[in-house]
Amino acid sequence: MAGTIKSALKAAREKFNSRGIGSAALDAEVLLSHVTGLERAELYRDWDRPLRDDEAVQYNNFTSRRLSGEPVAYITGHKEFMGLNFFVNSSVLIPRPETELLVENALKVMPPFPLVIDVGTGSGAIGVSLAYFNREALVYATDRSTEALEVARLNSTRHGVSGRVLLHPGDLIQPLHGCLAAGGVDLIAANLPYIAENDLSGLPGEVSMFEPRLALDGGKDGLEHYRRLVPEAAAFLKKGGFLLIEIGFDQGRQAQALFDPQVWETKVRQDLAGLDRLVAARLRREK
Repeated sequence: MAGTIKSALKAAREKFNSRGIGSAALDAEVLLSHVTGLERAELYRDWDRPLRDDEAVQYNNFTSRRLSGEPVAYITGHKEFMGLNFFVNSSVLIPRPETELLVENALKVMPPFPLVIDVGTGSGAIGVSLAYFNREALVYATDRSTEALEVARLNSTRHGVSGRVLLHPGDLIQPLHGCLAAGGVDLIAANLPYIAENDLSGLPGEVSMFEPRLALDGGKDGLEHYRRLVPEAAAFLKKGGFLLIEIGFDQGRQAQALFDPQVWETKVRQDLAGLDRLVAARLRREK
């Protein structure tokens, strides 16, 4: 007997709790919802429905993968961001809720018909969201990983913005030399790796073991990539244009120091937890 939805959820929750997984109930529900095709609320409506044998086998497989530490998003292949459903796999960092702060701020400052660069696009969460919520935006998205760009391509197609999200392989803004004129970009968004190399070993296992190191390692102090990006961004942006970068909770002062105050106006913004999360830098008009 495969058991019922109720018994399957109960067993999974108990296993997850025994391993110290803090999101045990949520993870059990999300995985079973994916297996059955039911919304999480519908699982409780159909509490006593027996699982089919194939559903039970798949759910047991998913449960085992979660117990090994694999993130739920990689198991299901899906992660919600800005209310949109993004495809993810182990080639890309899983989009985090705190990154929505960057997107929300970008949408507020973009002018009509904005020309945007999304540096290190990964799954495309930032660039695709900007194009989806601003139907006038044209986004150039770059990434060093061709595998990540394929994920971004799938997501841009999924959300109907593939004609306005143009993908380019390469480091930072380098691949856009020759594509975009200097001084012509309205906004540059970047969520680059910002974990200091000495802190990588202290990351939770499900991050360090499963998410791509390329998307985590920010060099000696975590700001290596941003240190290279800032002067590149200054050359591409219009006067008055914005560079928005996501940072670690303890990097506000250091990150702000990367910007020459004679060239940039900067502000550090906090996330919903009150932690430094974003540097919003505007290129001075008198540059």
